[in-house]
Amino acid sequence: MNTKSNIQNTSNRSRWLMMPFIALGVAMIIVDATIVNVALPTMIRDLHLNSSDAEWTNSIYSLVFGALLISLGRLGDRFGRRKLFIIGTIIFVLASLLTAAASNSSILLLGRLIQGIGGAMILPSTLSLVNANFFGKDRGIAFAIWGSTIGGVAALGPLLGGWLTQSYSWRWAFLINVPTGIVILVGALLLVPESKDENSGAIGDLVGNLLVILSLGSLVFGLIEAQRYGWWNETSQFQLSSFTWPANTISPIPIALAIFAISAIAFIALEKSKIAKGRPSLIEFSLFSIRSFSAGNIAAAIVSLGEFGILFALPLFLQGARNYTALGTGTILLALALGSFLAGGAVTPLSNKLGARNVVRIGLGLEVIGITSLAVAVSPTRSVLWMVPAFLIYGVGVGFATSQLTGVILAEVPLDKSGLGSGIQSTSRQIGSALGIAILGTVLLSQLASTMTKNLNLLHLTSLGPTAQAGIVRELRASAGAAIPTLSHLYNGTLIHTAAVEAMASATKTAAFTAAFFVLIGLFATFLLPKEVDDIS
Repeated sequence: MNTKSNIQNTSNRSRWLMMPFIALGVAMIIVDATIVNVALPTMIRDLHLNSSDAEWTNSIYSLVFGALLISLGRLGDRFGRRKLFIIGTIIFVLASLLTAAASNSSILLLGRLIQGIGGAMILPSTLSLVNANFFGKDRGIAFAIWGSTIGGVAALGPLLGGWLTQSYSWRWAFLINVPTGIVILVGALLLVPESKDENSGAIGDLVGNLLVILSLGSLVFGLIEAQRYGWWNETSQFQLSSFTWPANTISPIPIALAIFAISAIAFIALEKSKIAKGRPSLIEFSLFSIRSFSAGNIAAAIVSLGEFGILFALPLFLQGARNYTALGTGTILLALALGSFLAGGAVTPLSNKLGARNVVRIGLGLEVIGITSLAVAVSPTRSVLWMVPAFLIYGVGVGFATSQLTGVILAEVPLDKSGLGSGIQSTSRQIGSALGIAILGTVLLSQLASTMTKNLNLLHLTSLGPTAQAGIVRELRASAGAAIPTLSHLYNGTLIHTAAVEAMASATKTAAFTAAFFVLIGLFATFLLPKEVDDIS
């Protein structure tokens, strides 16, 4: 195979020289998923985004990213992993320019969508390049670098986003990708060897791809937009271009969830039918017969749900309720990055001593402790410095779990299926991320609205009638808490502002406990992993 010959011609030294550029490519697309979180409150005010727009800003990136990873991973196997890496980087950089120039939510979301396409090319190609170019103990080290990069930059994203937003503009959260992308392209062209498998089979499955996008898109739409349109009865009229949803009817949300179920079932039936007929399929379900692959993907999806969901909620609380700047928020979250980097140095020796499964379990256990501690530390009045130790513990957990989980998932996947395998495991993470933002966003905003309504009722303000109260709650929810600082300017504003801060703290606590619960489920899933994955080298 071409893959083998390419590997044989690649010296050990040149293999390690390419790792910084592969890691930088991973860093660019992963940091983009978290850098936005700190910049989001400023973006809400600047572009007049509502809470649904805010959730979609990250979810549409993760959604498109996840939906295309499988097919694009296979595309790299067939036509060249380095080639896909380079094309994806170019698309990502151009999309970043579009996003940075956004003047409204439509352009912003379009840019994020195209970024997702570029990211879906970059991530599986980087993992496949690592899988195809490193062997033995070197592969374990390379996997640790790749995985630690994800955990580390995901944590550094908020600090970078905070600094760029406060010192320059939120637009620089996207413009930073331009010089980064140029460095990646130069390194890829000079130092990254091509790797492909021309015997990997056909890659075309248009119907399958459309069904994946339709099912995931309708599910995330249902979870995010339910707060606007109602879970069953229509609370607001849905409009899309010239189409208007019939008034006084059932909400579009049950229809969206039904579309999700039907399209997901249709996708599974289609792929199984193709396999039975010996035709190329988008997913090879045989990979899920590998216990390490199936159990690892379950864990990865659930863990990402909790991790990215909480990183969406906490900056909204820190900036909206506690009046922290974007940079101040990023500085608090720096403890997460520090913990992740501290874990990075201990991962390999700990894995050699305890085995990969136990390192993943220790990491997830620390994540549960860290997120639970964050939930306890969240307060309307207590110093947020109490959150720093919790972030540190959480970061160590992320560093342990993320770096080893990737290797565990792919430990028994055949080399010629590495692109497909990496695409599926990355899809699991991105689906978890999109669902995490949607689910925890819904938990946060629903709790915020209900608690604020209760707090206003307890104030018994004669100057604040039911209509005015409903307006305050609606604005608070629509802005995802970004409107809290403006409430102090109202009549009796000090009391109303205090009530809003308490409501946001209560909502953030609930979201954090929910995130910890999901990570705990992910921890339980790791007990399905076979003993054989302890040696992932």
